[in-house]
Formats: sequence, C-alpha cells, structure tokens
Amino acid sequence: MDALLAPRSLVPKQFHELSLRGRVVVSQMPQAVTTALLLLVLAVVRAPWLADPLVLWGGALTAVLTLACALVPWDRLPERSYLAIPVLDFVPIGLLFEGLFPNVLGVPFLAAIPVLWLVASAQLPRSAAALGALLTTAMLWAPELLRPGPVVLSALTAPLLIPLMILAIGTMAQVLVNSAEAKDAQLRRLLAAGDRRERLLSTVLDSVEVGVLALDETGRPLLTNNRRLHDHAQQRLAPAATSPRLDLYDGAGAPLPPAATPIARAVAGESFSATLVRVGAPPGQQVLSVTARVMRDEHGRAEGSVLSFSDVTELVDALQAKDDFVAGISHELRTPLTSIRGYTELLAMDERLPSSAHNGLEVIERNADQLLSLVEDLLSAHRDAADLHRVPVDLVGLLEQSVAAAQPHAARAGVSVKSWAPESLVLDCDPVRIGQVLDNLVSNAVKYSPPDSAVFVVGTHTADRAQVQVIDHGHGMSPEDMGKVFEKFYRSRTARMSTTPGLGVGLALCKAIVEQHGGTLTCHSSLGEGTIFTLTLPLTPAPAAHPGGENGRPNADRSTDPIGASGA
Repeated sequence: MDALLAPRSLVPKQFHELSLRGRVVVSQMPQAVTTALLLLVLAVVRAPWLADPLVLWGGALTAVLTLACALVPWDRLPERSYLAIPVLDFVPIGLLFEGLFPNVLGVPFLAAIPVLWLVASAQLPRSAAALGALLTTAMLWAPELLRPGPVVLSALTAPLLIPLMILAIGTMAQVLVNSAEAKDAQLRRLLAAGDRRERLLSTVLDSVEVGVLALDETGRPLLTNNRRLHDHAQQRLAPAATSPRLDLYDGAGAPLPPAATPIARAVAGESFSATLVRVGAPPGQQVLSVTARVMRDEHGRAEGSVLSFSDVTELVDALQAKDDFVAGISHELRTPLTSIRGYTELLAMDERLPSSAHNGLEVIERNADQLLSLVEDLLSAHRDAADLHRVPVDLVGLLEQSVAAAQPHAARAGVSVKSWAPESLVLDCDPVRIGQVLDNLVSNAVKYSPPDSAVFVVGTHTADRAQVQVIDHGHGMSPEDMGKVFEKFYRSRTARMSTTPGLGVGLALCKAIVEQHGGTLTCHSSLGEGTIFTLTLPLTPAPAAHPGGENGRPNADRSTDPIGASGA
C-alpha cells in the first residue's frame, strides 16, 4: 500500500515504458473515445439516428475491440498479432458510415486513426500507408458490392477522394516516423559510443597509479578514479573551510594558507604543474606532486578543473637521503683536507727543504685547495634559506671584491676583467652567500674564456631591483646545455671536453642562493660566441640619482664603457 501511495506511483509512465498490452490499449483509445463521443453527441442531438442497427453494431464492435486490447495477453502471441486490432477497426467504422450516411458525412475519416496506428507501429515500414488506403477503399466499396442489383461505376468512384486523402495522411506520417526512427537509431548509436567512451575512461582511470580528481567551476567533485583518493583529496587538499583536518605545507615545509591549497588554486582558475604539497605534521609527512589544468568551453570560459596527484614521498625521501649522504661525506672530507693544507703550508716554510720539495708542496697545496673548494661547494648546495643572515649590504662592494679576487687567475689565463657599476646598490642580503654567487659567476667566466679576451661585469638598477651581468666571449653553450645549466652535477659537453675541473654544482648553488633572496638568475648563451649570466635582486631602499649618468657614475678603477661591455 505504501508503494501505491508513494508520489512516484502517481507520475504517468512514458509510452515506451508501458507493457505491450498497455501500449495496445493506449493506441486503441483514440478510436474508442472518438466513437463514444460521436454516439454521445447523437444521443443528445439526434437520438432517432441511433436506432439504426448498423450504428449500434458499430459502437458495440468498437467496445469489443477495445475490451480485447485490455484482456488479450499480446506478449504471449506472435509479434505482430496486435495489428489485427487496427485492421478490424475498419469494420465498425464502415458500419457507422453506412448507418449514419448521409446524415453524418465525416465518419469515413475515422479511418485515419487505425492508419496512423499501423504507421506508428513500425511493423510495416513500407506498406502501412498503402494498406490503410486499401482497407479504407474496401470499407467504402463493401456496401455497394453487397447490395442486390448491378454495381454502378459512379458509386464506386464517388468516394475515392477519401482513400486518397487517407493515403496522403499515412504517407506523411510514414515519412515522419521513418525520420524519427532514423534519428532514434542515430541517437542510440551516439549513446552506445558515449557509453563505450565512458567505460574506456573509467578503465583507464582505474588502471593508472596517479590519482585524478575532476571538479566543476564551484569545486564540486565530478569524477575520480578512486574513492580513497577522492576522500584523501577532499580531506587533505581542500581549503580549510571545507576540511577541518587540513594540515598542508608547501614543498619547503612552510604552512599553506587556505587560498594556496591545490583545490583552491584550481577552482580560482589557476593551472600549475608538479607542485609539491606536504600532508600531515612532520616527521611522518606524505609528499604529493599535484598538477592542475583548467577546463574551458568553446567560448573560453572556465567550466572546471582536473587535478592529478601522486605520492612521491619515497622519491623525496630518497633524494633527501642522497643529499644527506653527500653532505656527510663532504663534511668528513673537509677536516683531513684542512689538515693537509695546513701541514703543507708549515712544510713550505722550512727553508732547509730543496727546491724540488717546495715545488711538490706547491702541487699538493694547489690540489688540496681545489679539493677543499669542491667540498665547500657540495656543503653549500645543502644549505637552505634558514641559513641566510641578511644585513644591508652595498652590492658594489661585493662586485669589487669578486673582480679583485679573479684578477690573479685572469692574469695567468691572459684574460682581462672589466667592471662598471653605479656608486651604490644597497640591498638586504647575506653578503657571504651573494659574494659566493658573484665569485662563482666571475671565476666561471674567466675559466671558460680564451686567452686575449675580456670578461665584463656590469651592475645596473631599476626602480626596485639591482642587476648584475657577467659577460664572456668563451666557448658558449648549445640550447640543450643552456636548458640544463642550473641542474645539479650537470656539466656541458664543452666543459667536459676541457681540462677545467668541476662537479657541476656551482651554478645550481648560485641559482638556489639567488632564489632564496627573492631574485632571479638567468643564462643566455650562443655556441662559439659567449655567455651572459644575469643576476637580479630586490633593492632596499631605492638608490638616489647620481650625477655620473642614468645609473650613477663609474669608479676610476672600472671601465667607463658600459655600452661596449653590454654589447660584448
């Protein structure tokens, strides 16, 4: 009883959802209702006309056919057996026509109802309209053929307009039904193709190890390939407003504000790649690599985002273990190297040693210094931003020190080092780390420059940033090498083929130090022409103008040709 009283039980079903018996009953109802209304009107307006037995038989036969539609189990009979009902409907229509003629002239047009049923059934796709026209003709000719006496030709031809109209109506309905059937078939094919693509997408998503989460423009989940991943994303990657257990950190370990969480950024329309997110409090953090792409409609409007995230905790731990190992080994190497260097200096002070021994000690000292420098680079590569000690520093002074430190090496290599800078470039930085960057850039420029060439160090500034360019005319790099020049332990082919020692960590260290200061370090190089490294750092405070030129006046011990230096 509850099911019968449920609201959904009161909602009428669609025609295609009915059983075969129900569809037969519904198809017969227009004929039954029209006949009933006709007889009701006649009973009210012209009751004597109902006295004709043919009229009574027509109404009774219509009622019997309608009752048969409801009682016969059509689904147990042959497939097209129910088509007998629209064919037999022509009999009561003919009886009504004969009984009411000439008082009611429109009765033959009731034949359009069974004809439309025959056409709509789609069981006779080519012959339904013609069959309806033939049955209508037979219905009209039967009384003339059954009357006693000769058949008059004019009596047979007079009603032929009615079958022709029925044929036209049936043909038009047939065209419409065939068109609808074709569209329905096409729709079924499209739905089948859509279902296949959906199954393929689900299979692909379930087979990949990467978690995928699709969101609409409001951030509501649309698709995910794993319920566990979806719950994880909702609980761990969502903004704090929707996830009370939010505990997210960026790749460096700093807490993420709600607006900077991956889902919040994706909903805001941002696309990003391989962003590291640490989930949970240390030390048991999980590290996720998150990528997001915005979906756009044909008008370019955002209609959602797709995020993919993978667990890279083991990879990050492995990289950290590698870095810790390298840092530990470097630290252990520095102590004996320092002792070797110290004792070498002590031995070199002994004047009783022969010259050959002094030459050997110089070789030992030179190589110990080189190894110590490499160890320092390895140790520096593992320091982070927490190790910075920022103080107000004049960058021009650091430039002078780096250029002066490179002069002896440059003189031995036959390379001249020229510099130009304004009088002052004050900024907040760690002078030791920025000096390390400048030393590395200038020494590299000297190291890879051919004899009788020049290295230019040019300092300039804008309203809020200081810029240093180190320009050489050395071997240069290919585009492939230039794209990897800041990777740890990477050395270009030219550097590997040369006799210049190095581990390939200096430039990676320089870039990390500069980015810790909020600056940038870029490289532009052409093979065989030279290389330009450009360092930018934020100024604090902005320097005042100087009378020496737009960027200040050059010092007396620096080149006074900044344009030539830049052009080099």
